Amino acid sequence: MQKKQKPVRLALMGEMLRVTESQNPSLVGIEGKVIDETRHTIEIETKKGIKTIIKDQVTVNINGKIIEGKKLEGRIEERIKNSQ
Repeated sequence: MQKKQKPVRLALMGEMLRVTESQNPSLVGIEGKVIDETRHTIEIETKKGIKTIIKDQVTVNINGKIIEGKKLEGRIEERIKNSQ
């Protein structure tokens, strides 16, 4: 039986984010400011425009913290409620 990962209690809006690992190698290194978040995606404003990444396919660096995207799944209000 797989252990359910505990969600990260973190608001992403306005944070600087960098993709450190990805199932899609072309996403590695993308960095910018988080401008929107849905259950499954994060929109990042980069120097080359807006990029949308799928949370469960990446590992990101946010303010020096390395976080698996799977732990960011769900809406922020759900992550906070479920992690209490």
